[in-house]
Amino acid sequence: MRARPLPLRRALRRASVAFAGGVLALGLTGCGGAAPELGADAAAQLQQRALVVTKAAAGSDPAAALTSLEQLASDLDAAAADGRVSFKRHQSITAAVDTVRADLKTALAAKQAKAAEAAAKAATAASATTPAVVAPAPAPASGDPARGNEGKGTSDEDKDDAKGPGKERD
Repeated sequence: MRARPLPLRRALRRASVAFAGGVLALGLTGCGGAAPELGADAAAQLQQRALVVTKAAAGSDPAAALTSLEQLASDLDAAAADGRVSFKRHQSITAAVDTVRADLKTALAAKQAKAAEAAAKAATAASATTPAVVAPAPAPASGDPARGNEGKGTSDEDKDDAKGPGKERD
């Protein structure tokens, strides 16, 4: 198996690490307050979404990771609207989501650029192995270019030449 290019691996690793930090933040419920900052059901739902994002990012599929991340963000907003996530916790998780989103977009752009480069190389290689079409050489002109009658072949001298040596003109 071929190793991924270094920038793509770094971007994916950074996304995974940043998201792992967000997952840890999701797992912690508020301590000692009257109402938890993050309800248990909301935490479980968001952790499940975060795991899907992390697996997609680790599997070098930034497009799928971005799609899953958008679903996580949507679920987070819904949980906040229902009061299952405090404003403070919503803001901190949203900041983590934004960081991961930026990293995944960078990874996706790098992956797309690499695919475009590979396609261009393949096209270049294919055109290099395709034989070139060669146009046929033009037919030689009739007549003698030194006499200035190329292509004509109808002068009296040409007619005399056609009769052969020693033959008279009409």
